[in-house]
Amino acid sequence: MKRLRIFLCALLAGMAWIGGMIGGPMAQAQSLIQVKGSDSEVNLVQRLAEVFMQKNPGAKLAVTGGGSGTGIAALINKTTDIANSSRELNAKEEEMAKKVGVIPWRIVFATDGISVIVHPANPISMLTMDQLGKIFKGQITDWKEVGGEAAKISLYGRQSNSGTYVFFRELLLKGDYSPHMKSMNGNAQIVEAVKLDKASIGYVAVGYVVNEREEVVPGVKVVKVTKDERSEGYDPVKMENILSGKYPISRPLNQYLNGKPSGKLMEFIKFELSIEGQEIVRQQGFAPVQKNWMELNRKQMN
Repeated sequence: MKRLRIFLCALLAGMAWIGGMIGGPMAQAQSLIQVKGSDSEVNLVQRLAEVFMQKNPGAKLAVTGGGSGTGIAALINKTTDIANSSRELNAKEEEMAKKVGVIPWRIVFATDGISVIVHPANPISMLTMDQLGKIFKGQITDWKEVGGEAAKISLYGRQSNSGTYVFFRELLLKGDYSPHMKSMNGNAQIVEAVKLDKASIGYVAVGYVVNEREEVVPGVKVVKVTKDERSEGYDPVKMENILSGKYPISRPLNQYLNGKPSGKLMEFIKFELSIEGQEIVRQQGFAPVQKNWMELNRKQMN
C-alpha cells in the first residue's frame, strides 16, 4: 500500500507538472498570432503589428517574411494565422487548401506600385511595358536598344517563391524570365545591388524605394513606365499615380486567413483597415487600399 501511495503521489505530481506546462508556455504559444509570407509586405506589417501591440498590451504578433509562396504554404499547412501575399492564390493552392479543410479568407490592406529601378548614372528615364517585358525575358540585352548608352543590361529580380516575381512575370513577360537574371532573396537586396551596378535594372515594392514624403531613397532612380509608345509615362513616386490607376504596375497587397477571423485576429485586421492603420501604410511608402478593393473588404467584414 505504501508503494502504491508513493506511485499515485508521483503520478499526480507529474500530471500537475504537465498541466503547468499546458497552462504556461504552450498556452502562451497558442495566444501568439503568427504572420508569415510576402517580403514586400513584411516591413509594413511589422510596423502595423508594433503599433497594434502598443495599443493592445495583451496582443502578441510575430511577423516573418520568406515570400508569398511561403506564407500561403504555411496557411495551408496550418502553421500561420495570417499569410501575407502580394499575389492571389493560384488554382493549385486553392485545391490544396480545400483538401485539408482550409477556407482562404482574403482581405486587401494596402496598394503597391512595383517600382522599376536603375542606377542614377543611367540616362534612361522611361520604358514601355513591352520594353520591360523584353528586357526581363532577355530579348533586349543592351541599353542602347532602348535609347541608352551601350552596355550589357544586368537583370535583378526575385526568387520564384516571391509574389512579386509571379505578378511581374504574368503582367509584363507573359513568359519566362531570362536565365541571366540574378535572383535575389528580397527587395532590399535588389535595391543594394542596383546601387552598385551602373548597368542594372530591378523591380521592387514601392515602400522600399519611396518614403512618405514621396522622396526616392539615395542611390537608385525610379523609371517612369508607359503602357505603350503613344501613352504618357508615370512613376509610383507620386502616390496619386498608384491610387488613380495611372501607374500601370500597381497591385493589391493581400492577407489570407483560414476562414473569417474573430477575437484578436479580427481586431488586428480592423486596425489595419482603420484610418490610423491606413496612415501607417502611407508612412511606410505604400498607398492605402484603392476604392475598387474597398468593396471586397466590406463584403468580407460583414
